[in-house]
Amino acid sequence: MSGIFGVVSKEDCAELLFYGTDYHSHLGTEYGGMAVLGEGFARQIHDLRQSQFKSKFFQDVGHMSGNKGIGVVSALDEQPIYLNSRFGPFCLATSGIVENAEALAAELMKKGMSFSEVSPRSVNATELIAKLITQGTDLVDGIERVFDLIEGSCSLLLLHRAGIYAARDRFGYMPLIAGKGPRGWAITTETCAFANLGFEVVKYMEPGEIVLLNEDGIMQRRPGRGRTQQICTFLWIYTGFPASSYEGINTEIVRERCGRYLAKQDGDIRADLVSGIPDSGLSHGLGYAMESGIPFRRPLVKYTPGYGRSYTPPSQQTRDLIARMKLIPIKEVIDGNRIVICEDSIVRGTQLKNFAVAKLWGCGAKEIHVRPACPPLMFPCVFNLSTRSISELAARRAIRSLEGHDLADVSEYIDHTSPKYGQMVDWIAKDLGVTTLRYQTVDDMVSAIGLPRQKLCLYCWTGQCPKAACPHAAFDIVEAMKSSGKRKAMKDQVDQQQLW
Repeated sequence: MSGIFGVVSKEDCAELLFYGTDYHSHLGTEYGGMAVLGEGFARQIHDLRQSQFKSKFFQDVGHMSGNKGIGVVSALDEQPIYLNSRFGPFCLATSGIVENAEALAAELMKKGMSFSEVSPRSVNATELIAKLITQGTDLVDGIERVFDLIEGSCSLLLLHRAGIYAARDRFGYMPLIAGKGPRGWAITTETCAFANLGFEVVKYMEPGEIVLLNEDGIMQRRPGRGRTQQICTFLWIYTGFPASSYEGINTEIVRERCGRYLAKQDGDIRADLVSGIPDSGLSHGLGYAMESGIPFRRPLVKYTPGYGRSYTPPSQQTRDLIARMKLIPIKEVIDGNRIVICEDSIVRGTQLKNFAVAKLWGCGAKEIHVRPACPPLMFPCVFNLSTRSISELAARRAIRSLEGHDLADVSEYIDHTSPKYGQMVDWIAKDLGVTTLRYQTVDDMVSAIGLPRQKLCLYCWTGQCPKAACPHAAFDIVEAMKSSGKRKAMKDQVDQQQLW
């Protein structure tokens, strides 16, 4: 998962861009990048795997000058990409994942195009998106072409002489929010980037919507597509920052409500203290404590200055190292106590087992009751870089052990009222080595967020998603490329001057 930020300022924007992009550091761990447009384009990309965004870009800010710019903290590929196109030069930053990237790249190479950027995969997805955009009749048509072609999701910021084109992916999987401040206009993945920089939210972009930010304000270039929104539920449960809001709903409040729901189903538990796995689990734990009346304490603390999230790095070895080093147990809080530990989720389960539960037992915990704020994860994410394969999921390992083989139909294990669901949870609890394990239900998780169920992406838990967004959907790439001509006829029918 990546975070993107853009700003158009009445003055030089480099400092605003620097701090605004830095507020997305929790979303990616591989690369950071900034591009500023003044007399020309100034662009910098740095490797963030062994350092923080601020330390790498602090010196660059003084060498970048212009009134508009975009930034990104990337989970995988180097970006922003610079491309000199027939529409003029532009820089592009993206957030999402293109499941059919190889097939799309192959089609472009048949047409004589080449790819130059290095990627852990076969093609840099942002470079691919940039070149797909240039196949349109103009930049807006090119962005719409991307929406039609890709499987997965892609939200983007395109920096051009005309301004910053911002486009939210067609199903609204990732948020994009526009803001206004005394110094100009901004667009962000995370609203937490606005508060200290003087911006206020003026618009939560619709799925498929395209807007243009420039010195005159924010103008709509294409309205939302009117399809069912499928925003990522995991944003509120884990990925998002506590101070951020998506669709107007604050993350911290949702996590507290999740904790309250967990406590309501736990009337038979007697415990001495409640806590959460830092950082996101703390909010769930606070909600549990408020509802249950059990004191909230911190048996595990995170060494924040040196370690980021253990979930986002692609390497399992890196994830394990961070998980082992960042959590420090406090024996004086743990010893002899019955502890309820709230966690945002159990993905693989290895970090919780080896680097949290083991430390609690090792410091003398009497009982450990684990309460994840979401249901068992059953499917790898197809819209972003989170869970990466079915085989690594704790729930799937349990099913393989219980059944003796993988199952194509896991509906009985998804149903929290079925005997097989109970067997799966018992297996995971035993594997983790905890006293009890109870997951949040889908219904309670949805209620905690407060959006209608049909507006949330629940694919990781239910396997259900909009057909056109799922990988390997029946889709003719060549025909889709030809279809962009139909959109041109519609251009003049759209009000392109809506201003915020």
